Amino acid sequence: MILLTDIGCLTGICEKGITCKKGKEMDALTCIGDAWLLIDGDRIAGYGEMSGLDVEALERECGKPVECRTALEGRWVFPSFCDSHTHMIYVGNRAGEFIDKINGLSYEEIARRGGGILNSADLLNATGEDELFEQSMRRVREVMAKGTGSVEIKSGYGLTLEGELKMLRVARRIKESVPMEVKNTFLGAHAVGRAFQGRQKEYVDMVCNEMIPEVGRQRLADYVDVFCDEGFFTPEETDRILAEGARWGMKPKIHANELAVSGGVQAGVRNGAISVDHLERTGKDEIDALRLSSTMPTMLPGASFFLGMPYGNARGMIEAGLPFALASDYNPGSSPSGDMRFVGSLGCVKMKLTPEQVLNATTINGACAMELSDETGSIGAGKLANFFVTEPLPNLAFFYYAYATPMICEVWLRGHKIP
Repeated sequence: MILLTDIGCLTGICEKGITCKKGKEMDALTCIGDAWLLIDGDRIAGYGEMSGLDVEALERECGKPVECRTALEGRWVFPSFCDSHTHMIYVGNRAGEFIDKINGLSYEEIARRGGGILNSADLLNATGEDELFEQSMRRVREVMAKGTGSVEIKSGYGLTLEGELKMLRVARRIKESVPMEVKNTFLGAHAVGRAFQGRQKEYVDMVCNEMIPEVGRQRLADYVDVFCDEGFFTPEETDRILAEGARWGMKPKIHANELAVSGGVQAGVRNGAISVDHLERTGKDEIDALRLSSTMPTMLPGASFFLGMPYGNARGMIEAGLPFALASDYNPGSSPSGDMRFVGSLGCVKMKLTPEQVLNATTINGACAMELSDETGSIGAGKLANFFVTEPLPNLAFFYYAYATPMICEVWLRGHKIP
């Protein structure tokens, strides 16, 4: 066993049985100052205050010795971030579109000109699977170093049967290659493939009749997702795709209300979606629909920042007693960053959330949006030992206030310190 002692603050404590935090619960963050943490294999075996530490009693209780004891000298310990919405499998970059945005073109205008997602699809379909894996793994290693321990990875830059299967095979290789918890999502309905431009119904037919059955047969995805928004897929098309995915064992997720009040939130709730994501355009009807569901609202402030769009109405959801998660939306076109600490800082600065609220939104609630909160997303006995260590902090707010100052000095996943 490994014993970490002299922890300045052990934060984000939440025992098994609590799967998410809702409404005013998101203000609460259980912490212990001057703490210890015991790791047994890949799990947290216990924790407490230094004043009550009895190593011999712990060894008797666990039936094994403490083999390594390390004093953290006042450093803080946080549960690993849980990033429930990413598109990290892609080729190259879309920096040219960055210039287009600077020159005044909107995300929708770039998409209408045949750019955006279609540009990424062109690059991906022309790239071999091994090269795609290597480029994607660089991003995976980057987010691990920044404190992420659980991640959802979507397809959606193939837009052909083979391109989508290639992406999902790479996602499976990533899952097998890293100690993070990884969930994979089929997003063939991210846009209409270039070969089907002007023939959206035929593309939806192909997604339902060819892509989903093959993804299901190969068991490549945990979830099925649709970009249900203005200029992309309608609520009726979304219903069909999600229902077909569910027939093949893929639970629904959904992109909704990024560009307009699209009916996407209601479509997600109607189909029992695990989460509805984006939500930049969310009003009373959407909040009312979510209150009658177990669907996790998920907002992506990195996309709002990069595209200059509104930020999701997180405070309205708290007032309605809802939970919500914050995720990175790491992708080449609208959020080219997987830094979840920066996501939290945006939550504080732009969405007027407290540090406690954003930490809950990026840990336990993010885990819930991937059905992982029994395993990770908080510090708790029996949970995976997924956490990161920071330099000593004056308070929690400083972690998000000084958002560009390097603070994370160690990352632990499944009970092992990551090099």
